[in-house]
Amino acid sequence: MKTIKVLGTGCANCKRTMALIEDTAKAKGVEVDLEKVEDISAIMGYGVMSTPGVVIDGVVVHAGGVPDRSTVESWMSK
Repeated sequence: MKTIKVLGTGCANCKRTMALIEDTAKAKGVEVDLEKVEDISAIMGYGVMSTPGVVIDGVVVHAGGVPDRSTVESWMSK
């Protein structure tokens, strides 16, 4: 199971990123523990200055803007 955190304060892009990750994981049959992190100090603790940010298993894989579906699919296959 992958642990995925979406970093952001609740903006529309953060919500779209959460939905995209959730939909892609379901479509690929990948179990994920998906968590939304809205605390600014926690977000900055990852070194992310632009949101949404995505952290998979403790590693920042994306920051700023909604990732495209093919990128999210590649995360699910690793």
